Amino acid sequence: MKRKLFWMCLLVAITPLSKIHGQDIQSPVDYLSAIQNAQVSMNQKYMVYMSAAAHGRRARKVEKLRNAVLESIEDCRNKTIDLPIYKGDNSLRQSSIDYIKLCYNIFNEDYGKIVNMEDIAERSYDDMQAYLLLREITNQKISGAVAKMDSAARTFAAKYQIQLVDSKNELDQKLDESGKVNDYADKVYLAFFKCNWEDGKIVSALNKQKMTEVEQSRMSLLKFVQEGLSSLDTLKSFQQDPSLYIACKEALMNYRKLASEVLPKQTDYFLKKESFEKTQQHFNQMADDQKTRQVVDTYNQAVKDMNDAANAFNQNINTSNQLRSQIINNWNEAEKNFYDSHIPKYR
Repeated sequence: MKRKLFWMCLLVAITPLSKIHGQDIQSPVDYLSAIQNAQVSMNQKYMVYMSAAAHGRRARKVEKLRNAVLESIEDCRNKTIDLPIYKGDNSLRQSSIDYIKLCYNIFNEDYGKIVNMEDIAERSYDDMQAYLLLREITNQKISGAVAKMDSAARTFAAKYQIQLVDSKNELDQKLDESGKVNDYADKVYLAFFKCNWEDGKIVSALNKQKMTEVEQSRMSLLKFVQEGLSSLDTLKSFQQDPSLYIACKEALMNYRKLASEVLPKQTDYFLKKESFEKTQQHFNQMADDQKTRQVVDTYNQAVKDMNDAANAFNQNINTSNQLRSQIINNWNEAEKNFYDSHIPKYR
């Protein structure tokens, strides 16, 4: 099952840091505005990229948009470098250049690693955790850079007695909300993924008829279901929207049903099959004069029992396949609707 994975950072644009009062083109107000305005396109490009990733497109497939963000960051850097030093004070300009440079490095290097990790994230639960941790660390880098740039702008404003009225525009709000959505969804998804991943191990072991591995994974799945249900108790809703929580809980309950009710019947079939094969081998090795009426009747009954067990097994397999499809389809639909509801499309 390929999950549509999304990675977004809380990149709070400083362009709408404040409403600034003043008209003198030579004033510190206009200088601060020029620093801020240079970053408008950079943040808009980022929002387009983030929106595309959030609405069902894997990061690898939106590489062109990431490249567009990098180009926009480079353009922002050039615009900022072209600005003059304000009356011998280079502090704000240099802070902005440092901030833009860090953004470029993060989008070019850290996000490049994230794209590469996406290709292997679903190999195991540990890989998925490492992938999400890298996203979180990258987001923290951006958040730290934003806070530092915000502090530099406020210091400049205080120094030159600029009155700032804190206000976030639409772009700020979308970026801020996206970070919260992503953080919540990742936590819920981990509970789902751990069970989904363990169930994948069960399917693989069943196909190889490795009953010991099946039983080990079945017990692990029951454990992961319980752990997941416990973790969901702290994630019951996102802004009064419980849809993703409900979908995950339903998925985990169905995984519990697979592990506790469906799978034991499948493993029981393979045990019967193994026993029958020994009976069949013994019967085939018997001399004809040893195959009495009672022996033949007993063997024929074993064949009938095995055929009945095979038919029941096939029905059970169909049931489990339908249940797995239902789990995944319902989860994907719920996840898509959740992101569509909470992260508006941005173009």
